[in-house]
Formats: sequence, C-alpha cells, structure tokens
Amino acid sequence: MRKREGFILQELLSSNGPLTGKYLSNILGVSSRTIRNDIRELTDFLSNKGATIHSTRGVGYELEINEKTHFNEFLKSYFSKNFTDLPSSPKERFYDILRRLLLAEGYIKLDDLAESLYASRSTLKLDLKEIRAALDKYDLELISLPNYGLKIKGAELNRRFAISEYVFNEIKYIEKSSHNLFWEEQLTNITHTSKETLIKVWDILVDQLTKNNIIMSDIAINNLFVHVAIAYKRIKNGHKIELSKEDIGNIDDKREYQVAKKIIQEIEQILDTSFPSSEIAYITIHLLGTNLVNETNFSNEKLENIMENDIQKLINKILETIDKKLGLNIKSDKELFIGLYLHLKPAINRFRYGMNTKNPLFYDIKKNYPLAFEAGIIGAQVTKQELNIAIDENEVAYLALHVGAAMERKKLIKHTNRCLIVCASGFGSAQLLRYRIEAEFPGQIEVAGTTEYYKLKDISFNKIDFIITSVPIKDPIPVPIVQVSTILRDQDLSKVKSLIDGFKNELSEFILSDNIFLDKSFSNKKEVVNFMEKMAKNRYVLPDNYKESILEREELSSTAFGNLTAIPHPISPQSNTTFLIICTLKKPIDWDGVKVQLICLLNVKKGSKEDLQSLYDTLVRVTNNNNLVQRLLQSPTPEKFLEVLNCSNVNSNY
Repeated sequence: MRKREGFILQELLSSNGPLTGKYLSNILGVSSRTIRNDIRELTDFLSNKGATIHSTRGVGYELEINEKTHFNEFLKSYFSKNFTDLPSSPKERFYDILRRLLLAEGYIKLDDLAESLYASRSTLKLDLKEIRAALDKYDLELISLPNYGLKIKGAELNRRFAISEYVFNEIKYIEKSSHNLFWEEQLTNITHTSKETLIKVWDILVDQLTKNNIIMSDIAINNLFVHVAIAYKRIKNGHKIELSKEDIGNIDDKREYQVAKKIIQEIEQILDTSFPSSEIAYITIHLLGTNLVNETNFSNEKLENIMENDIQKLINKILETIDKKLGLNIKSDKELFIGLYLHLKPAINRFRYGMNTKNPLFYDIKKNYPLAFEAGIIGAQVTKQELNIAIDENEVAYLALHVGAAMERKKLIKHTNRCLIVCASGFGSAQLLRYRIEAEFPGQIEVAGTTEYYKLKDISFNKIDFIITSVPIKDPIPVPIVQVSTILRDQDLSKVKSLIDGFKNELSEFILSDNIFLDKSFSNKKEVVNFMEKMAKNRYVLPDNYKESILEREELSSTAFGNLTAIPHPISPQSNTTFLIICTLKKPIDWDGVKVQLICLLNVKKGSKEDLQSLYDTLVRVTNNNNLVQRLLQSPTPEKFLEVLNCSNVNSNY
C-alpha cells in the first residue's frame, strides 16, 4: 500500500460517516481522478484484510469492516511501520526538500529534486519560496548557482537549530527498558551510528544531569540528546561552531559550563571523536535554556521569596494583559504564576541565544485549546515588548499549557451555579419551575430565589450566575439569560444544560446569513483576507488598520486548524460587537502550508464579557468534525449553511 493510500485509510478510519472524493482530493492536494484510482487500489489491497470500501454516488466513500479481528491485526502491524513512500501532500514535500537541503554537504540540483520527488520544476519553485521564508527565521539563506544547484548558507549554529526544527519535526516514541528516546530511527540513519552507541550517549547525559542535580523535563533531555547527535554529525563532516566572546558573554563562568565539559569528555570516548571547545559552550546554552533548577523542590512560599524581580514583573504584565484582552480572570492564580516562572526563567536563556525547542504537543494545544493559545500569543507579545526577545510557536504553546491548566482549575473550583427565576404567571408556576430545575440539576444549580419581571431593577446580581426566565427580558442584565417555557420542555432543559456546561449549542447567534459567502474563487490567503476585510467593513464600524491587525496575528502563528479550516482574527478585539464572517471556496488554497477551504473570520467585541471559552470550544468542535465541514462546504445557500450548522448538534460527538 502506497503512502497516500495509507492516509486515505486513516481518514476513513477516523471519520464517523462517508467522505466525498472531493473532500479527500482537497485534503491531499490531488485530483478527484487520482482519488478514485487510489480508492480502487486500496479496496483491492483490503480485500483479504477483513475490510472493504463502500462507495455511494453523491454520498461518498465509507469503510466497512467485515472481519473485525482480522482487520485489527492488520492495522496493528501496518501502523507500527513507518511510511516509506513519496510525500503525499505539499506540506510533506516542503519538509522533505528542506531536510535534504539542510543535511546536504554540497549543492543539490533542482532537476534532481524534481525527478526524485516526481514533481515539476514549477511546483518546486513555489516550494522554494516557502523554504526561503522558513530559513529566514534562522538567518539562513538559500543560494542558487547556475550549473551547481541549491545550497544553504549561514552560521553553523543557526543551521543546527534549523536541523533540529525541520529534520525532527515528527516525533516517534521508542521505548527500550529505562530509555524513552524520541527520533531514535532518524538519528541512527542520519549519524550512521548504532542504536547501542546512541543509548550510551543518552546514558551519559542522564548520568551527568543526575550527578550535578540539573533537572530537565523528558522533552528537554531529548532535545539536548538530538542536538548532541547533530553536533556529532556536523563535526564529522568538518563543520564547527564559531562563537565569539560577544556571542556567549561569560558563559564559561556558569556552573552548567563545567557540566557540559564533563558531558563532552565522556561522549568523546564513546564516539571516538574530538569535540572543539566551542561545542562546550553550545551544550551549555542548552543546559541554561532547559534547566528547571532545584526551585521545583521548594515550597511555594520559599520560591516566592527567591524569585527574580524582573521575571516576576514580566509575568505580572503578561497576566494583566491576558485578563484585560481575554477576560479570563486568571491573574490571581498562584499556581499559574509559579508555573510560568519555572518555565520562563530557563526559557529566557533560550530566547537570548536563539535556541529553539520542540513542543510535541504544539498542534494538539493549538487545535484543542485555541483560547489558551491566544493567551500564549499575548504572552509572546508582552515578552517582545518588555525584553525585546522574539518567541516562536513552540514556546507560545508551552505558555498556553500553563494558561490552559489555570482555565481547567477554574472549572474544578467553580461554585455551584446560582440562578434567579423570573416568572410572570404567579408564585405557583415560579415554584414549579424552581423545583423542576433543582430536581433536574441536583448539586449543579442552586435557585437563589424567584421574582417578577418588574422587580428586576431592584435585584443585586453580585451572587447570581444567570437568570432563567419564562418571559422575554429586554433590559440590559449583567448575567446570562436563559428563556424557557413555564412548563419545562426537553429543549428548555438542553438550553440550561448547555449554559452550565460552559458552551453554546449554536454558533448562529453570532452569524447572520448576510455574513456567509459561499463557493468563492480565491487562489490565495491574501485574496481571502482582503475580501473578508471588505465585507466586514461594509457591515460594521472597524478601524482603518483592521486588516493589518489580522495579518499581524497571522505572522505570530498561522490560524489554519487543519481539516480544511482556518479561523483568522485580529490580534486584539477591534469591533463593537461579536460577529463571525464565513467564506467557503470552490477549491482549497494554501494557508501557510495547510489546505484551507472553509474560513471563519472571528471578531470579538472590545471589552467583551461574553464567554469566549464557550465560543472557542464550539468553533473547535466544528473544525474537528470532518463530516460537518464537508456538509458545510456543500451548502448551496447561506440559509442552508446555517441549517446544517444548527441541526448538526456539534457537541454530540465529543
């Protein structure tokens, strides 16, 4: 089975309904005809594996498992092996080309690349534009010489950081007794070293860190391990780091420098290679940038007393800005403050030396905790303003982890929801509503009392979380309102449940049919953003720099979420109301290396007290549901789009 067919099988396995050929062709960046051929080949391949693919015209393809045990045995053996075929998507091709260029010792001809990847020169030239932009992050240049080809030029240290970023972009966990090494297979292939030798290097790192009481996370140790292996590979090929005194300051005065020296001495014996003295500084940079120090063993009270003032001030500014922009009310969370301190203290060293660190949870955090990720973006902005240090997406995701944990803690310690019941038809019906609510939601809702509509102006809402009312309330109220029938129906109970569960059932509250634009023929991200900006300004009062604010947010981290979706938005709230503008495309476009066909421009009201977590959670549920995305893309009218969205019950599958 070829690699692309393997991806089709994965899509079919993860889907809870049929997938159209158009959807598969869009997600993989190939023609519908290619998908039909792949499906035919895949069906033949699965014929003796206990499964088949059922095709229904106008509906799509669906996997049918006939012999579950036999099929599960096949899956176990198949997915335990690595794909070895050609890149199956533009994104994979991008990484493949970049890896080849970074690891090459000489020039690579464009024609040779095209032939080996079965891609046209024009296609590769487009890829090279993206590759130049990626390399620019590391002050590396892709040069091209006639009759020679392509080659990366730049400082050795920057090249190593780029190798770490792009050669090891997919983590595979390999367990071996007490060893849990990431990237083991790639390292053995790249360094031409045996697994046993690499394990000895790993043991040296762990032993020296333990002896010297340097505490690092598993991921940080693996990052250090990878960087040591890269250093060995590059030194063997004659490439050494050149670090001036200005580059490293007084790094040789640090305790970590002596530890790095011991590590290098022991590794030299194992690898039978001499490491230049500059490599000790290189390892020291990693230890300075990932050492969690002994402070993790201190009590919170003692830790607070020894915290560095400049980092404390930075964290206070970050949390104040997050609360101001997103209204998360997390500034007083002491556990969050300490977690951010323990992360930022070593991280600031990484930032200063330009050292990257992998975050294996990056895509999951970005996709499933978008509001926490936005908080991480704000943290990166504040750090840039205060320290003039740029933070990449991986670090943003680490900040988001801490914020996400604080948001989850808030859910755990949240008091029982206190509601006020408003009923116009008398005391008896109000009491019926009260007791029914308390019976349906025991321990979840406490009814603080009942009142008539006209008395609302005299009520204090300080200890009220929301109102349940049987009459429309048009006056401004500082808490959420749920309107129900006096005799509660199932749909009324669902409304109440949705509120206390922390999400809205329908996005349509923020989407007008006039703000839905379907089946547009745009060819790139810029055209889409220009169009959506124009439509937004036609309907709402927005500042002149509205589009610039959207693009500024995109520069920090792409808002493409996978599954053909993107949720662009301004870097900070710009509008006087919360609204969404929707655009679907005839064909997917490239959105920072990801195929996108459904775009939702999110606009949050300035100073909004609305539950942003609820809105983001619902958007995530939509973008994660490939069947729903397909049906939305196929909607012929805005009204049908809203109908599909409202009837989908996006929360039912999660």
